[in-house]
Amino acid sequence: MTGCHDDDEFEKHLEEDPDPQLDPERSPGLHTDIEALEDIEVSREDVTIGEATPEELAASDTEPVEDDAVASLLSDIEHGAKTDRRRAALELKDRATTDKIVAALARAATTDDDSDVRQFAVEALTAHGGERAAAVAVELLDDPDPWVRAEAVVTLDNVDREAHEDDIEDAVHDDHHAVRRNAAISLFKLRGEAMADLLLEQSRDDSERVREWAAHMLGGVDEDRARERLRELTDDPATVVRQTAERSLEADPGRFRRQFGGALENDARLLPGEDRLNRMPDL
Repeated sequence: MTGCHDDDEFEKHLEEDPDPQLDPERSPGLHTDIEALEDIEVSREDVTIGEATPEELAASDTEPVEDDAVASLLSDIEHGAKTDRRRAALELKDRATTDKIVAALARAATTDDDSDVRQFAVEALTAHGGERAAAVAVELLDDPDPWVRAEAVVTLDNVDREAHEDDIEDAVHDDHHAVRRNAAISLFKLRGEAMADLLLEQSRDDSERVREWAAHMLGGVDEDRARERLRELTDDPATVVRQTAERSLEADPGRFRRQFGGALENDARLLPGEDRLNRMPDL
């Protein structure tokens, strides 16, 4: 758990509050003829990297609480500071399932005023499974924070994707790319080639991440229209979409469907705001 979430929290901060100083159009070298590196002059006095504190960036490092008793973690998730609540939620994921742990995580996932606590809590709740986790995830599909909603889709997929197929299908129309993508991945595992129409639609999504995954899953659709669209996507403006389309054109559709696990091979790239679970969902 250590390390990955720290970078993810920083990247999420940049997505939610991007620094205007980082706009390429404001680059001091834009539209300037430069003949040598020594001719480049850059002032750093106005450059900022956001307002995330070191404490917030380290909130997902559970090492400080890995030896804490369950009772202490339950107290932290209920009464602790924001960072303590986040750590407690993540650490409770790896503890033996009890009614108290499930109840505490469900309460945090649905009532905490910090979106990261809610996201981490439903992620942890997934590990404990059961109807309570699914019920919480369904409720969180209406959460105001998109990353909580995206995590809720992962929970429904892991707990019982068949029973919650309708809920997951509704999430395909979410206004955030991570939610749409996670829902499509889950539905593809249920429906396979029957997803062709939706995947073709998502291959034209505004989000390069959604187009990337649509291109990936179209590799499992043995239809001429899928192959034609993949050939078109080899000219997509986004490099990652072009590369994915090229790989999908080389795939055997039947083998692809049998081996599909909800992850992209050889690609650990994270977009702003994504963590590894949402980047390559364990669906």
